[in-house]
Amino acid sequence: MTRRREFNPDSYYHVVIRGNNRQAIFSTKEDMRELMRAFLHVHARYPFTILAWCFMSNHYHILIKPKQDSLSKIMSLVNRRYSHSYSKRYGHLGRIYQKRFFAKEVASPYSLLVVSSYIHRNPIQTSTPMVKRLVHYPYSSFPLYWNEDLPAPPFLDRSILPALMPEPHEQTTDAYCQYCLKYRQNVEEDKHIEEMAPPEM
Repeated sequence: MTRRREFNPDSYYHVVIRGNNRQAIFSTKEDMRELMRAFLHVHARYPFTILAWCFMSNHYHILIKPKQDSLSKIMSLVNRRYSHSYSKRYGHLGRIYQKRFFAKEVASPYSLLVVSSYIHRNPIQTSTPMVKRLVHYPYSSFPLYWNEDLPAPPFLDRSILPALMPEPHEQTTDAYCQYCLKYRQNVEEDKHIEEMAPPEM
């Protein structure tokens, strides 16, 4: 019997989903678009806020807080929608995810900064960096912080993380971006350095 997981409705969670056997299930531009469509589709009916995301070729990270519905419900709907799309597009049979999603409560302002920075730094913390500059990785929310003139999906709130920057840092988006670029982070999920081919750019 699967134990039901309880989530604090007032907290953000670091959520990670991996491909089964670490397979690359988000390896093309169309895969990335379909994953984003899944989040947009679910958000339209079951609102949530995301502070940071990064889609890699065999897994993805998000820092998320549901507004009304449970985290389990939202993640189940997102992953089911993407799985159906993947199976239809590739004629795939069987599961595509390694297991149920990893979710770790992020309970303090400082932890939100650390986890969001870790998420944003994923493309350069692989064994072989996927890009030379984080702003060049298109499947992450980092470029949307770097350039606030870029349109963002409705679930992204770009105001919270900069406001959490401690002294002597300024509480600005630029200061937050520099924080991400300067400090290498480790979080509970980080048990290894990923070995993977980069997704299509």
